[in-house]
Formats: sequence, structure tokens, C-alpha cells
Amino acid sequence: MYQKEVVINNKTGLHARPASELVEFCKNISSDIILKTDKNEEINAKSILSILSGGVYQGTKLLVQVKGSDEQTAGPKVINFLQNLSD
Repeated sequence: MYQKEVVINNKTGLHARPASELVEFCKNISSDIILKTDKNEEINAKSILSILSGGVYQGTKLLVQVKGSDEQTAGPKVINFLQNLSD
């Protein structure tokens, strides 16, 4: 399993547009992608409803967990995507 912590830096966090872009990005990855909050809540990065209900705002720390056949290549790509979210 690939795991790495990331802090969401964009001003608006994972609201509708960035959440939608994240789902689109992740649907091409075969591994499971879970974003864990500091409250130990799990967000499925392939589910728009899960992301929107996760309450991810600027400054939120997430533990990104990628598990599956392409975890080692997909993990860094997901981290990069989250670090470079636009508002």
C-alpha cells in the first residue's frame, strides 16, 4: 500500500469543481484510493458524494492511501494532483 500525507492548500478545498476533477482523475486508476482525515474519516476519492461530504477545506491534512495493482505509480500522481488543486 502507498501512503503519504498531504495538506490541501487551495483556498476553497475540495468543493464541487475540484472534487469533480479529482473523481475524473482517479477513475483512470485501477487501485482503491482513500483519503483519511485527521478525525479518521475515510473519503473514497472515486466518489463525488464521499468527497463533498468529507468537508475538506484549505489546511486540511489528509493521509492518502492507494492500494492495488498500480499503487506505486498512481500514489505520487494523486499526491501531485492534490498539491496542485486550483480554486
